[in-house]
Amino acid sequence: MTDLAEAAPALPAPALADPRPRVASALTDDAQLIAACRRGEARAMERLYHQYKRRVFGMAHRIVGASDAEEVAQEVFVRVFRGLAAFRGDSALSTWIYRLTVNAALSHLAKRGRRHEVGDDGLTELPAPPIAERDSALATRIEAAMAQLPAGYRAILVLHDIEGLSHEECSAILECRVGTCKSQLHKARARMRELLGAIRDPGIADRTKGTPDAV
Repeated sequence: MTDLAEAAPALPAPALADPRPRVASALTDDAQLIAACRRGEARAMERLYHQYKRRVFGMAHRIVGASDAEEVAQEVFVRVFRGLAAFRGDSALSTWIYRLTVNAALSHLAKRGRRHEVGDDGLTELPAPPIAERDSALATRIEAAMAQLPAGYRAILVLHDIEGLSHEECSAILECRVGTCKSQLHKARARMRELLGAIRDPGIADRTKGTPDAV
């Protein structure tokens, strides 16, 4: 009679789980990432920087222009790492960082170093930055029109139409009501259409003088 123990095939020993870096497993969500940054862990701070650097730079570039975007982006991350200790988590980490980006960009454009908070009536108060000289072969009508928009209008267009954020996200970043956000976006789009028309046909500006603004 065959011994069942001898007849049964030998089972392979269970493979040990591959060890994973403790930092990688600890930074799986924002709360853990923030906690690691607060502890001063260099790898966590590097991860946060690389996670957001492209969008921060992109927003800054579109609001302040190419020549000052790097300076603004650096200022944003200085504010981020200084402010993490006081970050309460009332909003998502991304929302907070994008709010810092918009405020840093608008502050950079503000005269006399006065910091402008974005409120219900504050989106149109800041002037557009000077248009940086660039190779005309690379310039596009949209870039030229964006460069002439007031900075506040540019901010809402960048957040909603370029970055694809919702009205609720935009209102949280700009710290204004959702209705105000929608209204300012409507006005910004209308102004953008006017600028695009004027760039296509400079004479259109004269022909449209006296035309009432769209409501």
